[in-house]
Amino acid sequence: MAYLNDNYLKLQAGYLFPEIARRVREFCEANPNAAARLIRCGIGDVTEPLPPAIIAAMHQAVDELSVRETFRGYGHEQGLESLREKIAQQDYRDRGSDVAADEVFISDGSKPDCGFILDILGHQNRIAITDPVYPVYVDTNVMAGHTGQAGEAGRYEGITYLPCGPANGFVPEPPPEPVDIVYLCFPNNPTGGVASRAQLTRWVEYAREHNAIILFDAAYEAYITDPEIPHSIFEMPGARECAIEFRSFSKNGGFTGVRCGFTVMPKSLQASTADGRKLSLHPLWHRRWSTKANGVSYPVQRGAEAIYSADGRKQVRTLIDHYMGNSRILREAATRAGLPVYGGVNAPYIWVQTLPGLTSWQMFDRMLQDLNVVITPGSGFGSCGEGFFRISAFNSRENAEEVGRRLQTLA
Repeated sequence: MAYLNDNYLKLQAGYLFPEIARRVREFCEANPNAAARLIRCGIGDVTEPLPPAIIAAMHQAVDELSVRETFRGYGHEQGLESLREKIAQQDYRDRGSDVAADEVFISDGSKPDCGFILDILGHQNRIAITDPVYPVYVDTNVMAGHTGQAGEAGRYEGITYLPCGPANGFVPEPPPEPVDIVYLCFPNNPTGGVASRAQLTRWVEYAREHNAIILFDAAYEAYITDPEIPHSIFEMPGARECAIEFRSFSKNGGFTGVRCGFTVMPKSLQASTADGRKLSLHPLWHRRWSTKANGVSYPVQRGAEAIYSADGRKQVRTLIDHYMGNSRILREAATRAGLPVYGGVNAPYIWVQTLPGLTSWQMFDRMLQDLNVVITPGSGFGSCGEGFFRISAFNSRENAEEVGRRLQTLA
């Protein structure tokens, strides 16, 4: 008899975004006229074309594959050395962080890496996760068997939840008790909050004191506008001994459909074996990649490398400025509508408090039915997200302005 992984049976309902898609589909089928004016500000998917420098690099790479003299087969499992060197130099060393090219692992995105990292971490780790939170962090730990069952509030046994809200600026303090693995995401998805240098320094100090590891998701670092806000956990002294960083080209280069990202695994980062030895995680992560993957396709990596060219940097900045312009429009419109608004300054997400008396899903239904706008209910990100909803700035300028107009009719 074949057995399934029982841990999947502990997962709560469906994954958030498929559930949103189901509700939107049913609404559109029942209301075809409204469907024609539907604007989607729910899932954080980009809408604008890839920058020209990226397109040109991918075309050239395809041409190289078309002739024997420049054809390439299997590449290095960590990714193109030239791409990894540009990442290490421009994203880290130019900002004062000591990261080597062989500590960079190219992948098909930060989302899968946030789950794959559990392959090399033990089941006995005590996990701490912010609330609200990107659902992937929780669900992948459930799938891996690192939690118990979920309670009535949707929280899983075995996870330490770190509440985030207006009172703490959506940045939690380290817990009083020791944990082993901490998930942090800044700029934050879904709240749009950012952590200061002092706040991240406290987390690094906590991790080093308790021999813990910080899993730092910096997928939205390109959207930081405040020069005082750090872009990487490795800007904090001592972070190389206690942190792993995930990044993505999805939201800066528009790679949500192209798929490319990377993980920085410092060679100085260690974890304990069951018998008490301290070993480096870098060779284990390398072994995981060389065994389970053959890397990202050559044209995609060349496209990612073009982001670091002079033209690429300029074009990506234009793309980010477009989305942040949308963010400003949506943030100001929600404020004029009388809704308490957070985020949207250093991140492409606006975190908004629901109308009085409405739950997050009731607000979702109100926005869908009355405004024909799709948002993301805050409760889908955790119990502390109840009473809020997320608006994504990833859209055309025309759509952002129209959503802003519709928000004025919410009263």
